Amino acid sequence: MCKKLNVSRAAYYRWLNREIPQKELEDIELGKLVLKYHQNYSGVLGYRRMTMFINRHYNKNYRYKRIRRIMRIVGVSSTIKRVRKCCTVSNKTDQKAENILNRNFEAYAPNEKWTTDVCELKIPKSDKKFYLSAFLDLYDRSIVGWQLSDTNDNKLVFDTLNKAIEANPQAQPLFHSDRGYQYTSPAFRNKLKQLGIQQSMSRVGMCIDNCPSEGLWGIIKDEMYQMYDIHDEKSLIQALIDYIEFYNYHRYQERYDCKAPMEVRLEALQADIPKRYPIPINRRIEKYKANLASKNPTESSAGLELF
Repeated sequence: MCKKLNVSRAAYYRWLNREIPQKELEDIELGKLVLKYHQNYSGVLGYRRMTMFINRHYNKNYRYKRIRRIMRIVGVSSTIKRVRKCCTVSNKTDQKAENILNRNFEAYAPNEKWTTDVCELKIPKSDKKFYLSAFLDLYDRSIVGWQLSDTNDNKLVFDTLNKAIEANPQAQPLFHSDRGYQYTSPAFRNKLKQLGIQQSMSRVGMCIDNCPSEGLWGIIKDEMYQMYDIHDEKSLIQALIDYIEFYNYHRYQERYDCKAPMEVRLEALQADIPKRYPIPINRRIEKYKANLASKNPTESSAGLELF
């Protein structure tokens, strides 16, 4: 072995019998911890959230780069989100609301802005599918109400709204959705008016106008199906209950100082002035805006409205 590696036997035995440095010993234990978390959460933790989980649970202050290096050494990585390939385009005869939210996804207090959508969840190796409706609060990104049904109809959305209002009786948020028929129906729009809730809708074919809800579906589909054994209707329902509990109370987010959505929500509801959590600047989007402005000075303002 030494001959093949071009290492002297004396050097090899010196290395073999050396006193292992404290940092290396700590890295070995950290590698075991990384493998444990990777297994416990079915591989959904990337190096950033892996760092947050370990730091919170063990009161440490490890850097992202160190955890990433350890993950590479032990050979683990998180799943990669699938690319969404389609958007929902509404019927032109539907009643519409203006896009009041206008991609301003930052909120300064709970129940200020809610977004919603309906997604399809399938049982693996089966033709059976369910529809999940959920309301997302843009302040803390918590799921404030959800409902599962085997039919995508008006009742599904009404039941979700009733659950969200039951949990937040005084809420009168700006309510944003796409132009699905459930949200444009006169009955649903009248219900929002009775509750004093202002309605906002995405533009036709602009899925990015409702990207927080679209992103939520990506997170649920990527992580839930990997974390739980889903093989029939009962297991899908239980997995969804467990995952939403995990998402709201245990899925730490860097933007919120490594706290879970419901931790942020509870702190804000108890505070006189809720803490602000600004959305981090996306450098790629800023670079795109700058390039757009330099290439088309006269049209840049119209292009920038997309963001």
